[in-house]
Amino acid sequence: RVAVVGTGVSGLTATKCCLDEGLEPTCFEQSQDIGGLWRYTEHIEAGRPSLYPSVISNTSKEMSAFSDFPFPEDFPVFLPNAQLLDYLQRYAEHFSLREHIKFGTTVVSICKHPDFATTGQWNVVTEAGGKQTSHVFDAVMVCSGNFSEPSLPLHCFPGIERFRGQYFHSRQYKHPDVFRGKRVLVVGMGNSGVDIAVEASRVAAKVTISTTRGSWLLSRVFEHGYPWDMVLNTRFRSLIKTYLPRPLPWWLMNYKLNQRLNHENYGLQPEKSCLVREPVLNDDLPSSILTGRITIKPGVKEFKDNSVVFHNCPEEEPIDIVVFCTGYNVSFPFLEESVVRVENKHASLYKYVFPTHLQKPTLAVLGLIKPLGAIMPVAEMQARWASRVFKGLCQLPSQSVMEKEVNQQKKNQVRWFGLTFDEVLKTEWLVYLDMLASFIGAKPNVLGLLCTDPWLALTIFFGPCSPYQYRLGGPGRWEGARHAILTQWDRVLKPMRTRVPAASSSSFPSLLTVVGILLLLAAVIFAF
Repeated sequence: RVAVVGTGVSGLTATKCCLDEGLEPTCFEQSQDIGGLWRYTEHIEAGRPSLYPSVISNTSKEMSAFSDFPFPEDFPVFLPNAQLLDYLQRYAEHFSLREHIKFGTTVVSICKHPDFATTGQWNVVTEAGGKQTSHVFDAVMVCSGNFSEPSLPLHCFPGIERFRGQYFHSRQYKHPDVFRGKRVLVVGMGNSGVDIAVEASRVAAKVTISTTRGSWLLSRVFEHGYPWDMVLNTRFRSLIKTYLPRPLPWWLMNYKLNQRLNHENYGLQPEKSCLVREPVLNDDLPSSILTGRITIKPGVKEFKDNSVVFHNCPEEEPIDIVVFCTGYNVSFPFLEESVVRVENKHASLYKYVFPTHLQKPTLAVLGLIKPLGAIMPVAEMQARWASRVFKGLCQLPSQSVMEKEVNQQKKNQVRWFGLTFDEVLKTEWLVYLDMLASFIGAKPNVLGLLCTDPWLALTIFFGPCSPYQYRLGGPGRWEGARHAILTQWDRVLKPMRTRVPAASSSSFPSLLTVVGILLLLAAVIFAF
């Protein structure tokens, strides 16, 4: 029996993966419906993520799909939150997940059973309708996410206590009307910060973004108009990055991003461009800067009564509203601190999933990671692996080995990504997926396919690493995986090509064919 906490992206796929392995999941959801982060509500609910109605996914539908459930072909390439929620509802219905969910039920506490050392069991206390109930489960999957407890470090902003204007965390933002005619300051330059700044600029008198580090800017629309992640996340590119000296691939990417727009001219250039920074995805920021609707400024030095002073900028800038886009804290209020250790806002987890110090590996944390790609297939792969660990089909290393790897991982993350909590959670998307897939025997064998199904092998190697690749073989094999891979571009073009001139064709498949034939042999030799 497995307790699953939450019915967002991670909770739904965790429930489904448990069923696939013959386990008995019970999913607890404190609200009255599924969707987690992607279920929009006009009011902010305590303990739940909150999003604004204009949110659109930053990753394309083909790269975001669960590996055995493609998005409908008529869905847009990048999903408005309502359609992504629709997809999750279809997923739940298709795999009959709702019958395993207890809605309106809050998980109050999870602690070790008295005989945990021998059974690995957990005592789970839930509350529904004002009544508490105790349960015993053989394993637990924590899928509560990390977008519920906002981080608002006001002590880092001198003078904020005397600021007479309005300020709030981005979690409270819903509609841009609050900014009408106002002078707005957005502190932080993540995806939410830029989204809110762009929306505010359409109605505000003036909008300023304050960023200490700067950021690389990436558009959803990439080479030849194709989705960015379908172009960048390929096995061929990953192979090149693996064999080139570590800083060189990122330097090449920085060069390419600067070809689209000179980041220094726009005030966006990262302070330490040698570090790997997750790009901000936004299609409207450059034009907003060009038209003067948004101004980029350095970090805040101090607030005054009705103004702000920036570092290296002596003049005060008058403002009326401040939006702090300063991220979120990792929080597990229902878990004992000794179960998942959080140090410096970072949970020590083996492969971002398992606590390293438990006597029995019967608790997994899913989705607490920031891959440079779509989160849904990552959470699914974590759930596939965790469910097989629970079942005893996959084994974890010893505690000492896991702790050593986690510590080394922290050092590497600080070296390549920086010092902040957000960067500690980041990892290479394709490399991470392949690693977990190899644990369960689901990593595709490209060289083997080259002998038996060469066109599929070429598509897998040179084309986008869509999640369906991880259903070609191994446990959970899906008969529709090959067809889903070979038709992925059809589903991309379907909602776009609503007007097709005579004798037109897509350039990408033909390019794939030519590149595949010319480079496959060289790539295989290079790999060995």
